[in-house]
Amino acid sequence: MAVLEDLFPARDPVKLGGSQSQFMARKKILRFGLPKGSLQEATIQKMAKAGFNISISSRSYIPYVDDDELEIRLIRAQEISRYVEHGYLDCGITGHDWIVENGSKVHEVGEFLFSKATRQPARWVLAVPENSPIKSVKDLRGKRIATEVVNLTKKYLRQHGVKAEVEFSWGATEVKAHELVDAIVELTETGSSLRANKLRIVDTLLTSTPRLIANQAAWKMPWKRRKIETLALLLKGALEAEAKVGLKMNIAEKNLARLLQSLPALRNPTISRLSQKGWVAVETIIDEHVVREFIPRLKAAGAEGIIEYPLNKVVY
Repeated sequence: MAVLEDLFPARDPVKLGGSQSQFMARKKILRFGLPKGSLQEATIQKMAKAGFNISISSRSYIPYVDDDELEIRLIRAQEISRYVEHGYLDCGITGHDWIVENGSKVHEVGEFLFSKATRQPARWVLAVPENSPIKSVKDLRGKRIATEVVNLTKKYLRQHGVKAEVEFSWGATEVKAHELVDAIVELTETGSSLRANKLRIVDTLLTSTPRLIANQAAWKMPWKRRKIETLALLLKGALEAEAKVGLKMNIAEKNLARLLQSLPALRNPTISRLSQKGWVAVETIIDEHVVREFIPRLKAAGAEGIIEYPLNKVVY
């Protein structure tokens, strides 16, 4: 099992070996925490689209990344905000829910809508068995609730003036709702798991999306701030590109006006003349889900040689 020293080797130049001048001459490093577990694969895929290829070895706690200025740490999303707050990490990606649950004082750089299943925000919901008499938070008075977000749940109860017992759940919370507790507060994206376990949602406590956060001291350091802002820019560009595709086509100039009326461009499309007189090339970016509807319309407007291609990044 990894210990703190394994994940965060000492930064003291004496412990690292070498003189103070050698330490100062070391390459600048940004320590970046990524969520381990259910979000790990999705996050690493997004990082790859942003241009940072990460390899994980079973022999090392520290993943490889093809950027000499980055050190990646894979840590449970529940813990990342605390490590960022206390400076063990310069920045990290974690859910808004865990920032709130931990009460972490960090700088939020940006919001990124991706998850393990959908692009929908996740929700922490109060749920009970379908046949439960509990209809609202007021009915929880004197009841027992199981959840992983104890602080968030207690705050929710205080806001509604309800006194109830809240216990920490290590997992399998849905099962406990039928036998061991009166209600649960559980994370869901689609609600399908709750329905499959014959549970009914009573209320939503918090809506959460992944956030890029930074240590407040690191954010004040010019080099680290620029590096973090670059990460945010590239990640945002990668996420924007996921729902869009590029389109190229050729068309006779006489039909161009009719084509442009049919083209939902991200901005004005790029138009360039072809070597063949009276013909132009048109290039644009559109939402992927409308391509199947527009290609026949483009063809009907006179477009030829239509090419659809995927995008890695879209930066506004």
